[in-house]
Parts: sequence; C-alpha cells; structure tokens
Amino acid sequence: MPTYRDEAIVLRTHKLGEADRVVSLLTRTRGRVRAVARGVRRTSSRIGARLEPFSHVDVQLYEGRSLDTVTQVESIAGLGAQLAGDYARWTAGTAMLETAERLTPAEREPALQQYALLVAGLRALAAGEHEAGLILDSYLLRSVAVAGWSPSFTDCAQCGTAGPHRAFAVASGGMVCPACRPAAAAAPSPATVALLGALLSGDWLQADRSQSRERREASTLVAAFLHWHLERGLRSLPLVDRG
Repeated sequence: MPTYRDEAIVLRTHKLGEADRVVSLLTRTRGRVRAVARGVRRTSSRIGARLEPFSHVDVQLYEGRSLDTVTQVESIAGLGAQLAGDYARWTAGTAMLETAERLTPAEREPALQQYALLVAGLRALAAGEHEAGLILDSYLLRSVAVAGWSPSFTDCAQCGTAGPHRAFAVASGGMVCPACRPAAAAAPSPATVALLGALLSGDWLQADRSQSRERREASTLVAAFLHWHLERGLRSLPLVDRG
C-alpha cells in the first residue's frame, strides 16, 4: 500500500475494538482523513497520547480503501494540554474542531485554507492572544467565508446597495437595505456590526476594544449564520463559556 506523510490536527477519535482507535484528521494537503491507529489504547503505546483531539502532529500513514492506517506520529504541538486548564478556551476550541469537521464533508479533498485557519485559531487560543469568544467567532466567520458563504457587513447582501445598513438577515447573507429587509431581520447596534466586520477581516485592535454587550450580540448572530449554512447547529457551541 502507498505511504504518505502530512501535517494534521486531530479533530476527533472513537474506539475501535479492544485496543484501536479511529482518528479523524484535518491534514495540510489531503483535507480530512480518517485513519485507524492500532494498539493506541494500550498503556504501552508510544503514540496514543499524540493522537488526542487538538494535537498538531506530523503523521505517516498507509493509504487504504476506506480507512488509512497510522504508522508513525511526531508531535508538533500538544495544544490540548495548553487549553485543558481553561474552560472557556477548551470549549471554544472544541467548537472549532467540530466546525472544521462539518465544513470538510468530503474526505481526502484538499482544504488548505480550512487547515490553516484551524491551526492559527487553535494557536491563538492556546496562547491567550485574545478573549476566547472573540477568537472563536472570528474563526467561525472566516471558516464559513472560506466555504463560500462570506457574510456582508457593509453593502446590502441582496442587491448590493452601499451601506451602512441597520438590518441583519441570516438567510440573505448579512446586512440588508430597507428595500430587501425581511420581516424577521435582526437590528444589531452599529457597534456590533463594526465588531462583526472586524472579526471577519482580522482587525484585532478594534475587536479587542469592543464591549461585552456587543460581543454577546455578535456571538448570537454568528451562531445563527453558522446554523443556517450547516443546516443544523453545532453540538458543542451551547457549551461555550461566553463569560
């Protein structure tokens, strides 16, 4: 069988048989890959601890028909250990892992941008560079944009009329003008809209200056936007500690 090597983030694992695990990996060059890690649940395993969720690894695999097989693992960064002591960062990271898996539905389809976003987001969480909820919402907006559903926070998402506008319509793709505004549209504050735009563009100077009210309102809109495009919510998102 052909062998290959790649960098990856461990997204999820589940037990297989008495001693094995199936590992879901988001790799740098091959997208999402599922692989069997044999014997890793034995106490004598040398690689089991390196194949836990959040682990950033250099991994060697045999390519199989349905599942690949892990043959060697080297740790690049044990991000899980850095997140484990902080509930807010841990739950935010868990939501990021689930989002990455949901936004890469086809196995072995390259998703370099999604991989790069996830690595950067998890590193920022582990380093405590910004408030955990802000990092999560920025990651969610950017990952959805990479998937092809970039929201508009300036011009009307429906007709393109120049903004700023006051209404946010999830199904329309973002802010909408009065003529395009549906009855159920939200009316976020201008400060919240500015925060959403900053999180999407990576303007951390503006994002870090935001107030708690704006952050809560932005998080609600981000969750609704993600839910709409994924067609069902993330199981981990309600557990996130928003402070």
